[in-house]
Amino acid sequence: MVVTAEPRPFLRKLTHVIYALHAASLVTGIVGVATVVGAFLTGWPSIIAVILNYVYRGDVRGTWLQSHFRWQIRTFWFGLLWVALCGLFVVLTLGIGLLIAWIPLVFVGLWFIYRIARGWLRLVDDRPAYH
Repeated sequence: MVVTAEPRPFLRKLTHVIYALHAASLVTGIVGVATVVGAFLTGWPSIIAVILNYVYRGDVRGTWLQSHFRWQIRTFWFGLLWVALCGLFVVLTLGIGLLIAWIPLVFVGLWFIYRIARGWLRLVDDRPAYH
Protein backbone atom coordinates (compact mmCIF):
# COMPACT_ATOMS: atom_id res chain seq x y z
CA MET A 1 0.00 0.00 0.00
CA VAL A 2 1.43 3.35 -1.04
CA VAL A 3 0.17 6.34 0.91
CA THR A 4 0.27 9.42 -1.27
CA ALA A 5 -2.40 11.76 0.04
CA GLU A 6 -3.80 13.05 3.29
CA PRO A 7 -7.44 11.94 3.69
CA ARG A 8 -10.27 14.44 3.60
CA PRO A 9 -11.65 15.32 7.07
CA PHE A 10 -15.01 13.82 6.13
CA LEU A 11 -13.39 10.44 5.50
CA ARG A 12 -11.60 10.53 8.84
CA LYS A 13 -14.93 11.24 10.58
CA LEU A 14 -16.61 8.50 8.55
CA THR A 15 -13.96 6.01 9.66
CA HIS A 16 -14.72 6.93 13.30
CA VAL A 17 -18.43 6.41 12.60
CA ILE A 18 -17.72 2.98 11.12
CA TYR A 19 -15.72 1.95 14.20
CA ALA A 20 -18.55 3.30 16.37
CA LEU A 21 -21.10 1.23 14.46
CA HIS A 22 -19.01 -1.91 14.95
CA ALA A 23 -18.54 -1.04 18.63
CA ALA A 24 -22.31 -0.58 19.02
CA SER A 25 -22.82 -4.12 17.75
CA LEU A 26 -20.20 -5.40 20.19
CA VAL A 27 -21.86 -3.61 23.11
CA THR A 28 -25.23 -5.04 22.07
CA GLY A 29 -23.71 -8.50 22.21
CA ILE A 30 -22.07 -7.89 25.58
CA VAL A 31 -25.05 -6.39 27.42
CA GLY A 32 -27.95 -7.88 25.47
CA VAL A 33 -29.32 -11.33 24.89
CA ALA A 34 -27.26 -11.81 21.73
CA THR A 35 -23.70 -13.07 21.72
CA VAL A 36 -20.81 -10.79 20.79
CA VAL A 37 -20.22 -12.84 17.64
CA GLY A 38 -23.89 -12.90 16.69
CA ALA A 39 -24.40 -9.20 17.29
CA PHE A 40 -21.25 -8.29 15.35
CA LEU A 41 -22.07 -10.39 12.29
CA THR A 42 -25.84 -9.93 12.12
CA GLY A 43 -26.46 -6.61 13.89
CA TRP A 44 -27.57 -3.70 11.75
CA PRO A 45 -24.79 -1.41 12.95
CA SER A 46 -22.05 -3.76 11.71
CA ILE A 47 -23.85 -4.50 8.46
CA ILE A 48 -24.24 -0.78 7.80
CA ALA A 49 -20.55 -0.31 8.70
CA VAL A 50 -19.41 -2.89 6.15
CA ILE A 51 -21.64 -1.38 3.48
CA LEU A 52 -20.11 2.05 4.19
CA ASN A 53 -16.63 0.47 3.94
CA TYR A 54 -17.40 -0.79 0.45
CA VAL A 55 -19.15 2.41 -0.70
CA TYR A 56 -16.26 4.69 0.35
CA ARG A 57 -13.34 2.31 -0.18
CA GLY A 58 -12.37 4.02 -3.42
CA ASP A 59 -12.35 7.43 -1.71
CA VAL A 60 -9.72 6.37 0.85
CA ARG A 61 -7.45 4.65 -1.68
CA GLY A 62 -3.96 6.12 -1.49
CA THR A 63 -4.43 7.49 2.05
CA TRP A 64 -3.53 5.98 5.39
CA LEU A 65 -7.26 5.43 5.99
CA GLN A 66 -7.15 2.71 3.34
CA SER A 67 -5.55 0.41 5.92
CA HIS A 68 -8.44 1.05 8.34
CA PHE A 69 -11.03 0.19 5.72
CA ARG A 70 -9.17 -3.00 4.88
CA TRP A 71 -8.84 -3.78 8.62
CA GLN A 72 -12.58 -3.30 9.18
CA ILE A 73 -13.66 -5.28 6.13
CA ARG A 74 -11.29 -8.15 6.93
CA THR A 75 -12.44 -8.21 10.56
CA PHE A 76 -16.02 -8.78 9.43
CA TRP A 77 -15.35 -11.36 6.71
CA PHE A 78 -12.70 -13.38 8.56
CA GLY A 79 -14.97 -13.47 11.60
CA LEU A 80 -17.80 -14.74 9.41
CA LEU A 81 -15.47 -17.40 7.98
CA TRP A 82 -14.52 -18.64 11.47
CA VAL A 83 -18.16 -18.77 12.55
CA ALA A 84 -19.10 -20.65 9.37
CA LEU A 85 -16.32 -23.18 10.01
CA CYS A 86 -17.57 -23.68 13.57
CA GLY A 87 -21.09 -24.17 12.23
CA LEU A 88 -19.84 -26.67 9.65
CA PHE A 89 -18.03 -28.56 12.38
CA VAL A 90 -21.24 -28.78 14.42
CA VAL A 91 -23.19 -30.02 11.38
CA LEU A 92 -20.55 -32.60 10.40
CA THR A 93 -20.47 -33.99 13.93
CA LEU A 94 -24.28 -34.22 13.96
CA GLY A 95 -24.52 -31.67 16.74
CA ILE A 96 -22.02 -33.30 19.09
CA GLY A 97 -19.45 -30.66 18.15
CA LEU A 98 -21.67 -28.06 19.81
CA LEU A 99 -20.16 -29.17 23.10
CA ILE A 100 -16.79 -27.72 22.07
CA ALA A 101 -17.66 -25.30 19.23
CA TRP A 102 -18.43 -22.55 21.75
CA ILE A 103 -14.70 -22.39 22.68
CA PRO A 104 -13.48 -21.01 19.33
CA LEU A 105 -16.55 -18.77 19.18
CA VAL A 106 -15.47 -17.16 22.47
CA PHE A 107 -12.08 -16.48 20.92
CA VAL A 108 -13.72 -15.00 17.81
CA GLY A 109 -15.74 -12.67 20.05
CA LEU A 110 -12.59 -11.57 21.90
CA TRP A 111 -10.84 -11.15 18.53
CA PHE A 112 -13.66 -8.85 17.34
CA ILE A 113 -13.30 -6.71 20.46
CA TYR A 114 -9.51 -6.57 20.03
CA ARG A 115 -9.68 -5.66 16.33
CA ILE A 116 -12.21 -2.85 16.79
CA ALA A 117 -10.44 -1.43 19.86
CA ARG A 118 -6.95 -1.60 18.32
CA GLY A 119 -8.03 -0.15 14.99
CA TRP A 120 -9.99 2.67 16.59
CA LEU A 121 -7.12 3.58 18.92
CA ARG A 122 -4.74 3.75 15.97
CA LEU A 123 -7.23 5.95 14.12
CA VAL A 124 -7.40 8.31 17.11
CA ASP A 125 -3.59 8.59 16.86
CA ASP A 126 -3.84 9.32 13.09
CA ARG A 127 -1.94 6.12 12.32
CA PRO A 128 -2.63 3.34 9.84
CA ALA A 129 -4.38 0.26 11.23
CA TYR A 130 -1.24 -1.81 10.71
CA HIS A 131 2.35 -1.30 9.61
